[in-house]
Amino acid sequence: MFDWDDMRVFIAAARAGSLAAAGQRLGVDTTTVGRRIARLESALKSTLLTRSPGGLQLTSIGAQLLQIALDAETVMESAARVTQPDVVAGTVRISTAEGFGGVVLAPALPDLSRLRPGLRIELAAQTGFLSPSRREVDMAITLSAPEAGRLIVEPLTAYQLALYAAPDYLARNPAPETVEDLRRHVVVSYVDDLIYTSELRYLDEVLPNLAPTLASSSIQAQRAIIAAGGGVGVLPCFMAEGLTRVLASEVLIERRFWLSTHADVHDTARIRAVRRWLVELVASRRSALVPWPSTA
Repeated sequence: MFDWDDMRVFIAAARAGSLAAAGQRLGVDTTTVGRRIARLESALKSTLLTRSPGGLQLTSIGAQLLQIALDAETVMESAARVTQPDVVAGTVRISTAEGFGGVVLAPALPDLSRLRPGLRIELAAQTGFLSPSRREVDMAITLSAPEAGRLIVEPLTAYQLALYAAPDYLARNPAPETVEDLRRHVVVSYVDDLIYTSELRYLDEVLPNLAPTLASSSIQAQRAIIAAGGGVGVLPCFMAEGLTRVLASEVLIERRFWLSTHADVHDTARIRAVRRWLVELVASRRSALVPWPSTA
């Protein structure tokens, strides 16, 4: 028989991808995490995690056990809600696009922490998304509506993107007057074969076969290149402070963020509280997210 606390450590390690990160999350040292996982593996007579250059990897048995453990964790949380249905506490891990997470969510998190001191928020703001359906995160804010089973999916907010350049770039280069003029400019965009979702293929909407001269998989890096006078590129309007919009009458792209949670945790007090906060936050940032009259 195994100790449930060892299972909790295993869940944390599987989610975090490293012993050190799991220890930080649990408030224990790395050695303790390793020892508890080894004890669990000994009790189950199975290897659950292996080390690789990219971090911890689940074995096939480990992956099966993680799903069972997460189901058990959900049941235990449900039992706790019977006696404490309105307690807003615990960890909420949110996966979101890099730009939205860094520019919109991160600056607002201190206010949420002051409002809900019992919450611990883990923000995964990166290229690509982690999945609530695989229990990698509690909530995901994505560019398209996920279709995986047992997810509660709802639209969070629309947002707009436009073409921008730095004032000093435009001082050195005549501003484009038509989209065809972009072929004579330095264009900044994504690395084509690293685009993880079709919603990021902006250049094809601006001008077919327009290829970037400077490219990055990171929208934050693209913004830095553009701000440094490196060229013209498509950016979310909420990331364009200090930049100059170009071809305003010809280029305006609209997208939508979607919020998804796993059905098993959707009605927990902590998820409800964070969801309300997210809805209120995007409503308060509406003028930055959707600053121009819609073209739809």
